[in-house]
Amino acid sequence: MPKFAANLTMMFNEVPFIERFEAAARAGFKYVEFLWPYDYSVETIKQELNKHGLQVVLFNTPAGDVTQGEWGVSAIPGREAQSHQHIDLALEYAVGLGCPNVHIMAAVVPEGMNKVEYQETFIRNIRYAAEKFKPHGVNILLEALSPEVKPNYLLKSQYDTLDIVERVARDNVFVQLDYFHAQNVDGNLARLTDKLNGKFAHVQIASVPDRHEPDEGEINYEYIFNKLDEIGYQGFVGCEYKPRGETTSGLGWFVKYK
Repeated sequence: MPKFAANLTMMFNEVPFIERFEAAARAGFKYVEFLWPYDYSVETIKQELNKHGLQVVLFNTPAGDVTQGEWGVSAIPGREAQSHQHIDLALEYAVGLGCPNVHIMAAVVPEGMNKVEYQETFIRNIRYAAEKFKPHGVNILLEALSPEVKPNYLLKSQYDTLDIVERVARDNVFVQLDYFHAQNVDGNLARLTDKLNGKFAHVQIASVPDRHEPDEGEINYEYIFNKLDEIGYQGFVGCEYKPRGETTSGLGWFVKYK
């Protein structure tokens, strides 16, 4: 049975972020994830986790200057020092919070720039991260983002991500398999799951096309969950979706998995 993690960036937006831990626990979640923890101290977040019996299982490295269109800096040539700062900060939070996974954001590749240089920069920075994370048992995750969501992001296909993982060639670096993005770009999700089996260490879900609860749209998630059980997937399933309305009113799909 999947181990579902509520994404506190996208779910329970009826209350401020720091109150979403309690809301997730009340709804029956044992695990949470979010995009970024850096507006709060490790101690503040750890207190919420402990108070409500939760484990955080994933968050991202900082995004850079989003007002300038950045979405990660670890693939940007010449920004290696900042990438390492972001990686070191994320590791500090991961160790302090007992989080097993960190998604290292790549970058948007501006029109006209050399994509190969961005790939090579990203690979070098991921190898730096892999060495730093290894003694702490923290996995590094890389994620493809569909062009509809993030145009010109370095990784758009699951196969783009798999290629980087294989080129990095470190045993603590994995694909972050987001079925929403995968369906938008790759399709054929059952065979894709088989192809990536052993290469991914975290899953995320949302309906397609509207990125709502997984009980609507064109993906049969009951089939996908059974598929994950069939291949022996032991990781977490992050609920990275935008609720149709009030969060708890849309959790009918989740009841049978509690």
